[in-house]
Amino acid sequence: MKTYLTIATAAVLSFSAVPNISAHCQVPCGIYTDDTVLKDLHTHQSTIQKAMEEINTLSKDPGKNANQLTRWIMNKEEHATKIQTTISEYFLAQRLKLDEMESDKESYLKKLTLSHQIIVLAMKCKQSTDVANATALHKAIDDFTAAYTGKSGHSH
Repeated sequence: MKTYLTIATAAVLSFSAVPNISAHCQVPCGIYTDDTVLKDLHTHQSTIQKAMEEINTLSKDPGKNANQLTRWIMNKEEHATKIQTTISEYFLAQRLKLDEMESDKESYLKKLTLSHQIIVLAMKCKQSTDVANATALHKAIDDFTAAYTGKSGHSH
């Protein structure tokens, strides 16, 4: 019986000690591609917009829809935070190179400005259910994509 408890305790501890793995580990692993990360930004934005629409609809009868409202609000928050984290940890910390400031200052400043705009718009999406913020976020991600890749942004 003692052996069983020791094994069970070890199993519980091993599951509870699993580290939180970040999608953008700041190690040059080569796993994440810019195209995938940019596509993920659009997916997060679409999820935020869908959440806003659902929250606005469910809010018409909050008593009846309290659980669903809570889930959509949490979902909206999570995806807005993921956008902010991706811009900060992937693009600002890793992909936008400081030496571009000297070689192409205008392009560098445009990417920085759009990065800041995306972070602020994601914050505004957390603060309200105004779909105009989600629409502006979509446009900012498109504009950033175009500035970053030199191609037109995604249109979802």
